[in-house]
Amino acid sequence: MKRLMISAAGLALMAGAAKADDLTLQLKWVTQAQFAGYYVALDQGFYDEEGLNVTILPGGPDIAPTQVLAGGGADVIVEWMPAALAARERGLPLVNIAQPFKSSGMMLTCLKESGIENPQTDFAGKTLGVWFSGNEYPFLSWMNTLGLSTEGGADGVTVLKQGFNVDPLLQKQAACISTMTYNEYWQVIDAGIAPEDLVTFKYEDQGVATLEDGLYVLEPALSDEEMVDKLARFVRASMKGWEFAAANPEQAAEIVIENDETGAQTLEHQTRMMGEIAKLLEGSNGTLDQADYQRTVDTLLSGGSDPVISAAPEGAFTTAVTDRAFQ
Repeated sequence: MKRLMISAAGLALMAGAAKADDLTLQLKWVTQAQFAGYYVALDQGFYDEEGLNVTILPGGPDIAPTQVLAGGGADVIVEWMPAALAARERGLPLVNIAQPFKSSGMMLTCLKESGIENPQTDFAGKTLGVWFSGNEYPFLSWMNTLGLSTEGGADGVTVLKQGFNVDPLLQKQAACISTMTYNEYWQVIDAGIAPEDLVTFKYEDQGVATLEDGLYVLEPALSDEEMVDKLARFVRASMKGWEFAAANPEQAAEIVIENDETGAQTLEHQTRMMGEIAKLLEGSNGTLDQADYQRTVDTLLSGGSDPVISAAPEGAFTTAVTDRAFQ
């Protein structure tokens, strides 16, 4: 009978695996390079190194991350800050614990033939495609800063509830549609419309950008010392994953595709997406910049008679997790 010999290092590894802390992350959208950092951290063993057993749940059109978190289906979610702050004001105690994305990738992409050259003067009377399910908040705030009604008419804009595709622009149902710099804009290009036939308006350039793709937990989790420690390890490993993904976009894209159970993604699109995502990460180590937070709050409060949030939030973010992660 053979005796199984296990080295001390092997025993330590087995013990570490046995003690790994479970953590579930709910993504905001489907498996794509928008979330590459988390998939890379999983693939490259960065979570393992932190003693974590991380499960990544893809999102989709019928999945609301805030509802998943509220129902106990995840420990951490990826969410846009406008939706998170709106949910917090409605009573769900969401707290931002880290902010990997420094810049917004949101923009309106317009057909040049529509005659739109300047948002200040040319949106009035036009039909604009807008995502909903929480993604409409930055748009509504922007229209309010422009003094444009979203109820239609010659002095307002007509809002077309846009699906998560670019069909309204291709079919000329709208002069402009909502796009992300890393995704839908390129779908328009791939559909055969040349860049010179488009006009784009980035929320960043218009001074109405709000924070996207932050990491959020429920406030009670932060009173649990063990959970805070687990979250700090998760954030540290995730940012390591993002650093790797930004430096190795094609490898990161390959990892994303390996995790895409739908088979819908292509290496070319995901590599291009990762290159654009890397631009949004620049300047962030994962710690929320409080000036960016305040800009987001100010934008959301600027909604005139119908602001996204009615008062400046309190306790909506913490640096306790990132302070521990990067101390």
